Amino acid sequence: MSDIKYHRVLLKLSGEALMGEQAYGIDPAVPQRLAEEIRPVWEAGVQVAIVVGGGNIFRGLSGAAAGMDRAQGDNMGMLATVINSLSLQDCFERNGMDCRVMSAIEMRQIAEPYIRRRAIRHLEKGRITIYAAGTGNPYFTTDTAAALRACEINAEVLMKATNVDGIYDADPKKDPSAKRFDTITYREVLNRDLKVMDATATALCHDNKMPIMVFDIKQPGVFMRAISGDHVGTTVVEEDSNE
Repeated sequence: MSDIKYHRVLLKLSGEALMGEQAYGIDPAVPQRLAEEIRPVWEAGVQVAIVVGGGNIFRGLSGAAAGMDRAQGDNMGMLATVINSLSLQDCFERNGMDCRVMSAIEMRQIAEPYIRRRAIRHLEKGRITIYAAGTGNPYFTTDTAAALRACEINAEVLMKATNVDGIYDADPKKDPSAKRFDTITYREVLNRDLKVMDATATALCHDNKMPIMVFDIKQPGVFMRAISGDHVGTTVVEEDSNE
């Protein structure tokens, strides 16, 4: 493992990424592609934890905008992340990858309860761990859950897999002149209101010196390259000590 830079990572996946070309739900080809991306990293001995969103099934904020109680909508969104987590677990296990789903909302028939020390032990035993149901609380996003879990398990980096190849100063899909950052500080992300992760997640990573790496998961082999220390996408780092 001499060519591996990171030995324990948390990978944040959006629920929307699981839709593939569909308008809703889970495209079975997407978990399979993710398994193919993650397997060589896992086989290299890297400890992999995952947090996945639920926006492909239900988004609490959308429900609230339509008049639903925000807390109730967020509870539904957290349950959607459990569905996505179980889908990933099933695909990983069919590909021979040992995997556990741990839920912040207790549902013992289908997932273990999230217990920090048990989660770390699973990682030490070489099991991929998927943390479902966000933080278990309404009003917090799965980005914040990813930042929280990354800090709790002492991950070396939080990797956010998106549909764009990094962080831009504007939406590259709307503005062809948008420029991509190779590196950027947490403070710049917050001050520019760049939609990398929500402000709570970014601030949590900042306070705990948790690096954030943002890259396009659709690029073949990108996860292994990121783990190996190759420069992919954009990295959010601490401010220069001279500033």
